[in-house]
Amino acid sequence: MASIFTRIIRGEVPCHKLFENELVIAFLDVNPLSPGHTLVVPKQEMAELHMLSPASAAALGAALPLVAAAILKATGATAYNILQNNGAMAHQEVMHVHFHIIPKYEDGRGLAITWKPSAIDHASAAKLATHVKQELCA
Repeated sequence: MASIFTRIIRGEVPCHKLFENELVIAFLDVNPLSPGHTLVVPKQEMAELHMLSPASAAALGAALPLVAAAILKATGATAYNILQNNGAMAHQEVMHVHFHIIPKYEDGRGLAITWKPSAIDHASAAKLATHVKQELCA
């Protein structure tokens, strides 16, 4: 079954479209965290970011700053978050890649984040870095 985003792309479900080209569409979120909360979605229906074609990934990379700048100008917001989740355990609800652009306002509207960093284990980090570099070269 097609995702809600694919149905929006096909024109089966209405949206407040902000941007569209051959590979990407951007529209206002129907359940916004703040005014201007926008979803930037590749037209290629893939569940997670690493599954996208290089062309779709590049198109997203080009669209995000363009759309973010327009949202800032249109809303008067001076800050924003970009959020992208991959997999249900990472809080992804629609299994179609999408980025949230969420304007942040002086009154607190926008994304609230709790960040709990911990100290790095350098020995484990060195081993992990080696494994990741090997995967990148494979």
